[in-house]
Amino acid sequence: MRLQILGCGDAFGSGGRFNTCFHVSPEGSGGRSAFLIDCGASSLIAMRRFGVDPNGIDAVFLTHLHGDHFGGLPWLILDAQLVSRRTKPLVIAGPRGTGARLAAAMEALFPGSGTAQRAFPVEIVEIAAGLRSEVVGAGVTPFSMSHPSGAPSLGLRIEAGGRTVSYTGDTEWVEDLIPLGREADLMIAEGYTVERPVKFHLNWATLAARLPEIRPKRLVLTHMSPEMIAHDPAGRYVAAEDGMVLEI
Repeated sequence: MRLQILGCGDAFGSGGRFNTCFHVSPEGSGGRSAFLIDCGASSLIAMRRFGVDPNGIDAVFLTHLHGDHFGGLPWLILDAQLVSRRTKPLVIAGPRGTGARLAAAMEALFPGSGTAQRAFPVEIVEIAAGLRSEVVGAGVTPFSMSHPSGAPSLGLRIEAGGRTVSYTGDTEWVEDLIPLGREADLMIAEGYTVERPVKFHLNWATLAARLPEIRPKRLVLTHMSPEMIAHDPAGRYVAAEDGMVLEI
């Protein structure tokens, strides 16, 4: 499995980084699907920057419905309809309310675009904490996180190609982070600040204290504030960068 970080920034462009978007392609795994994990507002631009073909994406998994994590979907769908001329289905798997929020966003940005006839189907799959689902050949187990977004916020544990990737999304510390990341081949975690508490966000000091219980095989921190971007990892984690490629 190959994961490329298309965007690892926060909502405010800290460090000049794109909004959250990870591209997963199960290389050499015999026809398994490629997918995105989150699709923040700048994701289509990031895909162009890093040479990712939008038509090669079979599904998008969403952790929550804030614009820096799902706001790129209107652009992705419009590109598929008007530029890339997509014909195969696109599956969007997200928390309860994903379909309604996407329709509202599309109507606000491009009136009429949400109801326009398309040459490809968009399938909305609602996922919920504690219920494992199979989506485009990947197994996804959501966990409940603490981050108000007008809909449930989820951490996602995704199994594909014999590997496990877990991603916290945005959240303050919750005990479900332990089973979410436990012994995952790759855990991608929010690391918004070094020690300073920020409500509904995770800081490195809190996560570091609980890592012995989680034991991920590899840890990447993302969604970092300027102070966290400047912090020395000291070999304890990998600091995400836009364009970074991880072989899992």
